[in-house]
Amino acid sequence: MVACAAEQRVRVPVLRARWRTQTFVHWPVRPEAVQALLPEELTVDCYEGTAWVSLTPLLMTEVRLLGMPSALPALPDFPQTNLRTYVRHRGGRDGLWLFSVEVGCPALCAARAIGAPYHPGSVELRRHGDTVVYAGSRRTGGVFYRLVVRPGDPVEPTERDHWLVSRWRAYTRRAGLVWASPVEHEPWPLNSARVEALEENLTAAAGLPAPLGEPVVHYSRPVRDVRLGAARPVWGGGR
Repeated sequence: MVACAAEQRVRVPVLRARWRTQTFVHWPVRPEAVQALLPEELTVDCYEGTAWVSLTPLLMTEVRLLGMPSALPALPDFPQTNLRTYVRHRGGRDGLWLFSVEVGCPALCAARAIGAPYHPGSVELRRHGDTVVYAGSRRTGGVFYRLVVRPGDPVEPTERDHWLVSRWRAYTRRAGLVWASPVEHEPWPLNSARVEALEENLTAAAGLPAPLGEPVVHYSRPVRDVRLGAARPVWGGGR
């Protein structure tokens, strides 16, 4: 099992933010199909023998980057959408592998310097009645998505729910090395949710196959004081 709360303090964050209006759409996928897309240092992490891929759109608010003077306002709010899977480093530590990050904020594309797969483009988030609509498209390549979700009531997370959402580092690869970026925030306050509509080719663009079944869907109430730490190369012990 993974830890339900942050595994380490991020004392000097390179980014602080609040996450709002986040949806998780989790699909079961064949482990060997995911493993073929990972660096050799990472192994696909499975729950009861199945790999999972998640589409996670959200709204980034109160974003402050390291070095921003406190007298300056935070960056304007912006939506972001991640496509990710679940992995373990050969040293044993679990985390996320990001296939893509769709973002409309040019400042965050600087993270490509450590191998983070940021893709600039048009990214939208809006409410329509009782539903939340997420949509986006890249500037090049014809990659797009549109997701309509109806949030439900708060839920008590199951073991599988914790496994799917409680990850405290993201792995990237650059210059022949795997890097890990730690994250710290409160546990996710999850609601149930239902997909009303979904069109996307993000998964196909990442090289992923069709899922093995219907998605598991969650919606999260706001998460405060998100602290993202600096990326560091990961050596054989996974630290």
